[in-house]
Amino acid sequence: MTPNATIATDPRRDSVVYGGATPAVASGASAVSWGAIFAGAAGAAALSLILLILGTGLGLSSLSPWANEGASAKALGIGGFVWVIFMQLAASALGGYIAGRLRTKWVSLHTEEVAFRDTAHGFLAWGVATLFTASLLTSTVSSIVSGGVQAGAQVAGGAASTAATAAASSAGANTSKAGNGSGPMDYMVDSLFRSPKGAKSNASPEQATAEVTRIFTNAIASGKLPEEDARYAGQLVAQRTGMSQAEAEKRVNETFNQTQAKLKEIETKAREAADAARKASAAAALALFISLLIGAFIASYSATIGGRQRDD
Repeated sequence: MTPNATIATDPRRDSVVYGGATPAVASGASAVSWGAIFAGAAGAAALSLILLILGTGLGLSSLSPWANEGASAKALGIGGFVWVIFMQLAASALGGYIAGRLRTKWVSLHTEEVAFRDTAHGFLAWGVATLFTASLLTSTVSSIVSGGVQAGAQVAGGAASTAATAAASSAGANTSKAGNGSGPMDYMVDSLFRSPKGAKSNASPEQATAEVTRIFTNAIASGKLPEEDARYAGQLVAQRTGMSQAEAEKRVNETFNQTQAKLKEIETKAREAADAARKASAAAALALFISLLIGAFIASYSATIGGRQRDD
């Protein structure tokens, strides 16, 4: 210390002045005001919950079980996207402003440093609120993600198994009424007891119906009705209806072709539904990402506004 240096104490700042120059003074042990951050996060989370409930109510009120009434699926999708953006904007703005307005006043700091700290406080408030909200809505987010993955896998793998399962279920329901099972083993066992060509079958009407159902189920799984199965099924139909063997076989083939066409229609609808679910899940994830990104920016900016008003 030079002889000309003077030591003075400023009681208002509790700092030491060396030669008339005032060094930067720390405002506290930490530059982060966690109390203000948690207060802003609580406000943002509460407002998000309120707006989420309101949006759910508005969405349900716009639905209708009656045809040509209520909002369309496209309108609901667009409305939901806009509402999520608005919800993030409002909640993030409130949380960031509270975090900036309630934080401890920093003295002897450059304007740039104050702006950075305010921005960080707003971002931290948004982060805490987002993590808290996500912990409450984990099941919802998981269902969106898993639904999109499963739908995409179903589209990639095809929906043929769905159609086959539906056919097998239908066959099982029919054969259960006749007191018999349904499956590949049952079809093979049936072939052991088939009557010779031209011989009359001793099967009851219920048993004949169940057997033809199992023949169709097996043929649908392979994609083709064998001639031997068509001939035997025609024999059963001819005994029940009094038709000729040729007419009965023709009816069997026509019925099988109609069944195949119906199952292909079911398969197409299943593929379309799976693809729609995949696209909806992708759109929901994209909307959530955009809304969170906007929310982080708005919370950071609102904190700077609250901090300036706090210091003025």
